[in-house]
Amino acid sequence: MATKNEEILRKPDWLKIKLNTNENYTGLKKMMREKNLNTVCEEAKCPNIHECWGARRTATFMILGAVCTRACRFCAVKTGLPNELDLNEPERVAESVELMNLKHVVITAVARDDLRDAGSNVYAETVRKVRERNPFTTIEILPSDMGGDYDALETLMASRPDILNHNIETVRRLTPRVRARATYDRTLEFLRRSKELQPDIPTKSSIMVGLGETIEEIYETMDDLRANDVDILTIGQYLQPSRKHLKVQNITRL
Repeated sequence: MATKNEEILRKPDWLKIKLNTNENYTGLKKMMREKNLNTVCEEAKCPNIHECWGARRTATFMILGAVCTRACRFCAVKTGLPNELDLNEPERVAESVELMNLKHVVITAVARDDLRDAGSNVYAETVRKVRERNPFTTIEILPSDMGGDYDALETLMASRPDILNHNIETVRRLTPRVRARATYDRTLEFLRRSKELQPDIPTKSSIMVGLGETIEEIYETMDDLRANDVDILTIGQYLQPSRKHLKVQNITRL
């Protein structure tokens, strides 16, 4: 018989997905290998990869390497000392977006606290290359907080993405436990400064639920984001990627 805790954490039907290992999925995976590109879909062990790759033929490109300098306790991306930057990566991403004929592309990146510019110049060049080859594709970027380097942020925003997405991830109380090398207030400031630099570019953020936050804390975080001129908010259920990561405390449906 399942314990009370197991019953609470049992995944509901609305969280279940279909495994689409069809031609779209295998073709997209082959292209990523041929182009030597990383996706957050694979590196973060995203449970939606089959739906996105197999049914929608969409992917989120992850640039600046596959190794992150941080070790957030919810994230499955490898951590450690990254390799040198691949200066040809921007062109390969642009080519892949063209081959996929994407109407919208999301470009995220590992945190590169080992670099003086936090990787912002290669990131900005990727946006420019994608724009050159795909003038009708909207570009959403999802960077780290660049270690609070606002010169790096200015470089990013000067590349004129269509959307600046930077995730706050969780509520203030849980931030030190969930992502120790980031801060709640630095995330808010990053979002606020993004809007100040390019007022016409929408800003976006995301909150994970299921880490033990209260509904009141979620509302407080939403208020904080809006007070810092965030235009778009998404809320998603946290799912534990492996046993070494934070456990799911609750399944939440708002």
